[in-house]
Amino acid sequence: MPHDDPDHPHALLPPEPALRVKALETILTRKGLIDPAALDEIIDTYQNRIGPQNGARVVAKAWADPAFKAALLKDATPLVADLGYYGRQGEHMVVVENTPQQHNMVVCTLCSCYPWPLLGIPPGWYKSDAYRARAVREPRKVLAEFGVHLPPETAVRVWDSTAEIRYLVLPMRPAGTEGMSEDELAALVTRDSMIGTGLPKVPA
Repeated sequence: MPHDDPDHPHALLPPEPALRVKALETILTRKGLIDPAALDEIIDTYQNRIGPQNGARVVAKAWADPAFKAALLKDATPLVADLGYYGRQGEHMVVVENTPQQHNMVVCTLCSCYPWPLLGIPPGWYKSDAYRARAVREPRKVLAEFGVHLPPETAVRVWDSTAEIRYLVLPMRPAGTEGMSEDELAALVTRDSMIGTGLPKVPA
């Protein structure tokens, strides 16, 4: 069947990418080829569990090992590759460190460039037009909406990811974590803290 035939499935799909994906999902669901609940579970796994766990391990290692942290801040790409976190969307990694003087926040103003090998699938809000525009224009207000309230003396720097460079925020290590293992530290690292729109968990 030619693609310009009005009865061809492609002719029924809307032009916008997000709507095309939704339409395809609906068609495949109706045909019994996919289970939306299973699809949502897979996406949730990669978005909130498998992916961010990789980045959390890198952060925990940096918190626990000063030499690794120094090397990571100097040239992150080979170090994360040695840990097995490499591939498409993670070819050139740059790690930026949060300090009492500066809080870092990552955005992609052009599309949704994101370090997939370290953080998994980007969340919907990261890809939204509102976040991409407002993160640059009014970062403190955006951070406040995420529940991050910084003291006035802490500067906010916004890093714009591109097709060539992906950024990962190294959040500040929480107080009271002395003596914790890397696994215990990794459990405190949240996905949003590695984007800069959140903070690590506080140990119980």
